[in-house]
Amino acid sequence: MIRLVTALALVCLSPMAQAAPPLAVEVVTVVSEPATRELTLTGTLVARNAVQISFPVGGRLAAVAVDVGDTVKAGDVLVQLDSVQQEQALRGAQAALSSAQAQYDQANGDFLRQDGLLKSGATTKIARDNAEDALMIASGGLAQAEAGLALAQKSLEDTVLKASAAGTVIERLGEQGEVVGAAQPVLELALGDKLDAIFDVPEALLVDPIASQDVALSLIDHPDQSFAGQVREISPLVDPNRGTVQVTVSVLDPPATAGFGDAILGSVSATETSQVTLPFSAIAITKDSPAVWVADPASKAVSLRPVRIERFDTGHVIVAEGLAAGEIVVTRGSHLLFPGRIVRYEASPK
Repeated sequence: MIRLVTALALVCLSPMAQAAPPLAVEVVTVVSEPATRELTLTGTLVARNAVQISFPVGGRLAAVAVDVGDTVKAGDVLVQLDSVQQEQALRGAQAALSSAQAQYDQANGDFLRQDGLLKSGATTKIARDNAEDALMIASGGLAQAEAGLALAQKSLEDTVLKASAAGTVIERLGEQGEVVGAAQPVLELALGDKLDAIFDVPEALLVDPIASQDVALSLIDHPDQSFAGQVREISPLVDPNRGTVQVTVSVLDPPATAGFGDAILGSVSATETSQVTLPFSAIAITKDSPAVWVADPASKAVSLRPVRIERFDTGHVIVAEGLAAGEIVVTRGSHLLFPGRIVRYEASPK
């Protein structure tokens, strides 16, 4: 470093540097001060409480009674399956129950008759026991038929999908005529009217903790309508394909024009510790590191100063090390400079 400073000093005193006319440049005075950093990203409005609904049995969709955006009440019919097989199974179960009931009634009558005859001594105990065994078998058959009928009725009911609570249809996942399997979602329903905003935030922006949980929101289609949000959840997982982290923001007071699926802008402002901010045009490149041209206030001679850059922002850079407050840095005209070059500038802006 001593050799470099000595070499620069010799160049500054060289006849060529002294003979060249002063070069007009633009400069800034280094100021270290707190800065407000604002981040703006695009996200999507989603329902805070949403549920995908499906049939417990598979089949062909006979009718889809609702469309995206429709509001429904608890008990409203949403989707129906083709129920021919279930209706036939129900009729078969009803017939089986009628037959089992008749057999039970006959067995019960036979048992009561044999029991009365046994008490009067007109029959044998074996005949009475056989009648009792037949009654027990008929009773079991009747219970089985009743269970079969209940199952058939439930299967028929399962071909009609009803809303379990009031909500809004936000997505149709099946169409009439489509064959769906058991538990395959056919509709997505938003429960209630609460909204969240989902943002995919680059992982690098979340390295430092977010100081403020408040987010300023606005609809892309209605930028004049701004409203507030608050960070509710930051996913612990990073998307391996995009390198982003999902951040969920609670929407506190959305306008009437806000709806599910709308594109939205979210902005966060944070005040950072004191830092040096320079325009892009001030940065030069050396073999080893970025650098800037610093002008001596007395001689107006410039020298190249290595710096360490904290980060690049829109239109400017944040310098972490290498400059002190009050120093004068060339911002325009640096491509014509060399160590020791005499420059000319107006009073540097504060």
